[in-house]
Formats: sequence, C-alpha cells, structure tokens
Amino acid sequence: MKIIAIDPGYEKVGVAVLEKKDGKKEEVLYSDCLRTSPRMRHSDRVSSIGSEIKKVIDIYKPEKMAIESLFFSTNQKTVMLVSEARGAIIYEGSKNGLEIIEFTPLQVKIAVTGYGRSEKKQVISMVEKLVSINKKIKHDDEYDAIAIGLTCFACQNSKY
Repeated sequence: MKIIAIDPGYEKVGVAVLEKKDGKKEEVLYSDCLRTSPRMRHSDRVSSIGSEIKKVIDIYKPEKMAIESLFFSTNQKTVMLVSEARGAIIYEGSKNGLEIIEFTPLQVKIAVTGYGRSEKKQVISMVEKLVSINKKIKHDDEYDAIAIGLTCFACQNSKY
C-alpha cells in the first residue's frame, strides 16, 4: 500500500510518499517541502501547489492521501490561505481516485509519540526511529508529512 501524506501549508507544503508491504516496515519513497514564493499571485501559488501534488501522484501512484486537518490559529488570514491550498490538494487527490483521510495534529502526535502534546523535536526523533530516511531533511514540514503517513498506516486497520 502506498500513501501520499501531506502537511498542508501555503508557503511550505510537506509531502511524503510512504509504502508498506506485507510483513515489512514502512518505507519513505519520497519526501520534500514544496515552496511557493510570496512574489507570486495568490491564485498562482494555489495552482502551483495543486500541480506539484499532481506530479507526485502521477509518479508514485498512491492509493490513499493522508492530510492533516487545519489547526485554527488566531491569524484568520493564514487559516484562509492554508484552507484554499488544502482545497487544491484534496481536489487533486480526489480527482485521481485517492481515498482522502484526515488527521488532527493531536492524532498524529499520539500515533507517532504516544503523547498528544509532544514537542516538534519529539515527533522528529520518533519519525527517525520509525522509518529509515535516506536523505538530509531540511524542513520540519517533511517530518510532519512522514508522521502523517505513519499515522495513516497505524490507523489503517482501525476506525479513524
């Protein structure tokens, strides 16, 4: 089973593709932090995010998309921008026949660390212990995407 996992954002989008074969440990096939430039028009940024997600889907052919649900902060403008980017991401997943599964940040932290109030460095530490990563990861967003994918595999045989 292959899963594309997304840590949605507007400026930075964490993306990972994970695969789990019967009786084997999850493997990270791809991870990246997609970036959009603040100099781009809003519509071009959202379109660029959707196009990049489509490319990853076309290359890796996942069966499911795991995406983090929005965490509502006090900055309403940021929430709106991220929600529009999420819409483009979910659209691409749905258009390509993927089952879309959403997880809250709390669910991801519990699945990966066992504690829902874990710090970012604890999530990163556990991700590095749970899967082998064959490259230097520069952005937390990639770790978050991998953690979301691991959460999806952990919940695959239970109700989410």
